[in-house]
Amino acid sequence: MVIRVFVATSSGSTAIRKKQQEVVGFLEANKIDFQELDIAGNEDNRLWMREHVPSEKKPQNGIPLPPQIFNEEGYCGDFESFFSAKEENSVHSFLGIGTPPDSKDEELPETEDEEDEQPLTEDEDEEMAE
Repeated sequence: MVIRVFVATSSGSTAIRKKQQEVVGFLEANKIDFQELDIAGNEDNRLWMREHVPSEKKPQNGIPLPPQIFNEEGYCGDFESFFSAKEENSVHSFLGIGTPPDSKDEELPETEDEEDEQPLTEDEDEEMAE
């Protein structure tokens, strides 16, 4: 599985450059393997990206702006989708990759104390209140 991030290396837009840097920086910092594909210097990359972004995700003018993120050929989303997933700590799910073994997303096993705890009966609850 290869995460593919389509970027424009010669974008004149500061906003686009910042978004691209945020996505790429996050993937690098979290050691997520990805491939950065330039749409500004490679016509094939640009055409592939435009053809594979779902029509409901394209802006009104029909031309999706970078960064656009794919898992192989499956569309993951644009920057806004990525940012939402990042805020919700669900980037691995967004990218369609497994959660790393040392992730905080994994459920922690119950401790012995938690397994033995039973809810208080009404009488016990009243005794504790006294």
